[in-house]
Amino acid sequence: METATFGAGCFWGIEAAFRKVPGVISTSVGYMGGHFENPCYLDVLSRITGHAEVCQVQYDPEQVSYEELLDVFWRIHDPTSLNRQGADRGEQYRSVIFCHTPEQTVIARQSKTALENSARYDKPIATQIQAASTYWLATEEHQQYFEKQQAKLERSQQR
Repeated sequence: METATFGAGCFWGIEAAFRKVPGVISTSVGYMGGHFENPCYLDVLSRITGHAEVCQVQYDPEQVSYEELLDVFWRIHDPTSLNRQGADRGEQYRSVIFCHTPEQTVIARQSKTALENSARYDKPIATQIQAASTYWLATEEHQQYFEKQQAKLERSQQR
């Protein structure tokens, strides 16, 4: 089992995308990359913590490679947007790859360079690549948020 951590806008959507990837064993959402101890959602939302909303992925490297996870990461957001994704604005929504090993750092940099050289985007890639730091788990209400909302909807439709 290995760990990967990505920030690409609102963590609910990031998590939903990675949960569909074969070889991903588990996911959680939380905060990383800031200077504030044990932040809560409102702290991060207020832009005082420096944290990014992130999805942490536990995966089996025999089933899915880190490169394949990076391919998902690049596809699910606009890596040219600085501190925003869609209507979400602020540094907590920045595009960032938090690397847990030196190997991940090398692979992430190579992947970013390949994307820059691909001419897929006409703007520079704004994605940051940083060493992983303390991961602060978001509260239970934020975990698998989209799945919980879908389950609520289905329950209400059954009534």
